[in-house]
Amino acid sequence: MRSVAVVVQDGVEPFGLGAMCEVWNEPYHPEDDNPVFDFVVVAPEPGRVRGSGGFDIVVEDGLEAAADADLLCLAPHRNHLTPHPAVLDLVRAADARGAHVFAHCTATFTVGAAGLLDGRRCTTHWRHAAELSARFPEATVEPDRLYVQDGNLITGAGSAAGLDAALHLMRQEHGAAVAATAARRIVVPPHRDGGQAQYIARAVPECESEVLRPLLEWVATHLEEAHNVASLARRVHMSPRTFARRFRDEVGTTPHQWVTRQRVAAAEELLERSDRPVDWIATEVGFPNAQALRHHFSRVRGVSPAHYRRTFRAEAS
Repeated sequence: MRSVAVVVQDGVEPFGLGAMCEVWNEPYHPEDDNPVFDFVVVAPEPGRVRGSGGFDIVVEDGLEAAADADLLCLAPHRNHLTPHPAVLDLVRAADARGAHVFAHCTATFTVGAAGLLDGRRCTTHWRHAAELSARFPEATVEPDRLYVQDGNLITGAGSAAGLDAALHLMRQEHGAAVAATAARRIVVPPHRDGGQAQYIARAVPECESEVLRPLLEWVATHLEEAHNVASLARRVHMSPRTFARRFRDEVGTTPHQWVTRQRVAAAEELLERSDRPVDWIATEVGFPNAQALRHHFSRVRGVSPAHYRRTFRAEAS
């Protein structure tokens, strides 16, 4: 994936557009050896495009500049119920040729209007999830997720979830090390899983958050040890039931799911950067055996550890 086009329409939301530019339009840095993409911002009618943040933008290129893009990004916009017809044609054509289509926030409505949500999983900002379901009843809307990938279609929730979805795709196409470098440059967490909750259901006192933060940091550096709800609860002097509830409220997922994702992420880096056998990597990151690593890795990443290594070790060589 080397060419990226971002489509803007009247009412474009500046944060959503900026997030896509931040990830996909970075110049080359020798110290990072980051990939550089053929990047373009396009509009159905080049020229002045009205923004929703109190200022407008000027776009020089029309939609034809996005005709062959490997990744077609749709920036969110306030007029999401009335997308431009030419944009719908562009989205259909991109999907038909197998390009990645990434719709951020309210741009998911554009994908639906193009007829691409039927029978597919998707998400949007939680405020608009019920409306999305009502307008496109054949879609499976998952309102409690940061982002959802269904084949070549990636849909993200609002604001910062656009960065999470973009980094997920960066990791998938270019490996964990490249995605981590991009995240470090942007100064955001290198990986928030798409299944994480969009928002915390209730406000949590600061002292409770301070209890869990050191625990998460400790677990991330002791993945090789056995962890379960009871053992983690003991470290923060809580009952298992209270700990499990507060963990879900503050982190957005269960302790088991969070630890498993951390182990898979650690395995990714070892697969990319070392020639160690899968058995050794499994033990190093805390899985009981290679079979367990293969099971969880394939479930989370969609490919086997061996396939992942062949892909990203080959790119690094």
